[in-house]
Amino acid sequence: MTDAQNHKQAKKEIIITGFGGQGIILAGIILGKAAAIGEHMESTLVQSYGPESRGGSCNAQVVISHEMIHYPYVSHPDILVCMSQSGYDKLIQQIKENGTLIIDQDLVRPARELKRDFFSIPATGMAEELGRVMIANIIMIGFLTAVTDVISMDAAQKSVLESVPKGTEKLNTTAFKKGHDYGLATLKGRQKKAAGQAGAIS
Repeated sequence: MTDAQNHKQAKKEIIITGFGGQGIILAGIILGKAAAIGEHMESTLVQSYGPESRGGSCNAQVVISHEMIHYPYVSHPDILVCMSQSGYDKLIQQIKENGTLIIDQDLVRPARELKRDFFSIPATGMAEELGRVMIANIIMIGFLTAVTDVISMDAAQKSVLESVPKGTEKLNTTAFKKGHDYGLATLKGRQKKAAGQAGAIS
């Protein structure tokens, strides 16, 4: 591996997009804090809102790096997490060619002509099952942690507990684990499928 490739891998640029009231910015804070405190890396967060806060579009741009971050804005993310259709429609063309796309399948319908692989989780539906739709963002953080190598499970879980309102720690831990388990099951399913296809070819 070349030094340039190493340098590229040392930095991850992430956009989490959705609408006001989903806890999108909190999700960005949790990620950045997990990287900075739990993983001893550099991290930045830029947040942006549409004209309205609750119900309007918003996104969190997070940069995580082993080196000093000189520019905090993300235009072409390595990881794009979409929790609204409008966010997906606006940003899908910006994701890097080999980037990771993650969607809330309850709220986002990818375009039929989408030619890239992606991960999906019914985060909102799972949050509703737990009795609180507001924790869909924490379920998504658990899922993201499982399907990418951007931060460790321990660092993410600690960051969740330090960032959520007092008295909700148990519920948020359950939500995080639910998302994480779903992510691990998704990866396992993909590995089985790939092994089956390899067996069929050989």
